Amino acid sequence: MGEIQEKSSEMVFRRVAVCFLGCLGISHQTKKAIPALAPAPAETTETSSTSSSESSFSSSLVSSDNTPSKVRLSDGRCLAYRELGVPKNISNYKVILVHGFGSSKEMSFMASQDLMDELGVYLLLFDRAGYGESDPNPKRSGKTEASDIQELADQLQLGSKFYVIGISLGSYPIWSCLKRIPERLAGAAFVVPMINYNWRSLPNELTKDDYRKNLARWALWVSRYTPGLVYWWFTQKMFPSSTVIDRNPAFFNDKDLEVLKNTPGFNLLGENKLQQPGVFDSIRRDFIVAFSKWDFDPLDLENPYQKNESLVHIWQGFEDKVVPVELQRYVSRKLPWVRYHEVPDGGHLLVYDNVVCEAILKSLLLGEDPPLYRPKLDA
Repeated sequence: MGEIQEKSSEMVFRRVAVCFLGCLGISHQTKKAIPALAPAPAETTETSSTSSSESSFSSSLVSSDNTPSKVRLSDGRCLAYRELGVPKNISNYKVILVHGFGSSKEMSFMASQDLMDELGVYLLLFDRAGYGESDPNPKRSGKTEASDIQELADQLQLGSKFYVIGISLGSYPIWSCLKRIPERLAGAAFVVPMINYNWRSLPNELTKDDYRKNLARWALWVSRYTPGLVYWWFTQKMFPSSTVIDRNPAFFNDKDLEVLKNTPGFNLLGENKLQQPGVFDSIRRDFIVAFSKWDFDPLDLENPYQKNESLVHIWQGFEDKVVPVELQRYVSRKLPWVRYHEVPDGGHLLVYDNVVCEAILKSLLLGEDPPLYRPKLDA
């Protein structure tokens, strides 16, 4: 009997691990990733001299030569960030990149520095609450995620409007921004965005046979009611949890598997990381907020940009085995004001494709509509 119970527990935790890791935006950069900017000028350090227009922000900026750049929010928490692309003061476009589950500001986004220079793009990546070097938020919600993005933009003086890109599970903060602060967005792009099976508008006939739905329910229930068991699963050594989906063709297409050959794999939820104070609770809350019932249904949103003053995009891989293309197509039909792009041979790791990343930037910033990524919805 004990052996049966042990095998049953193992199956449950494997399901949880699949759901958790399936939402990852992998960290660690590869050779083509954009190099970080040189040490920030006056506007990002307390010790540097500041202009009169920036002096009011100096008490909220936390940085030194040996510590990560941070901003202090109104509730006292700090968010850590890093800057890529061209310097902010000479940029034409200011873009905030929002990482996914288990990732951080060190994630890769494979657009080239040449393109950044050509377009004049300032790219800001930050550790969401409780990730990397940012303070946790015990009251995390969709609303606080949007508020963090808005405060970060204000503290760093990105102007009245800025662009946002959300990766995988990092898409739910972008939905919240569209709901709560659409007037601040110059444009938004979702890249392989997660689907919450609790959205009211999702038809049952489209999801009833989707195994991911049951996995998400299992993971949500266990995360909410038995967090100690989930913690044990990710830190125990009897059954290596990192191998559940690492390089598993059941979850990655051929292009994804090629990417994984050149990356360290899924080690962000390893024992060493999770044993750091607050890390496990933060990522558990992130998962629960993302997959619980929201206070709004994104598929009920009306177009906040009736005059096309801003554009919203969804980028999906046709061969994505984590987020089903059928559901993403349904979202695009429900929201005709969102521009839908589909990468024919793309999987879940689109941010590791240099060509796709550059197309994402050009469509977001310049309004380009590459014919290669127009879906054949009737097929």
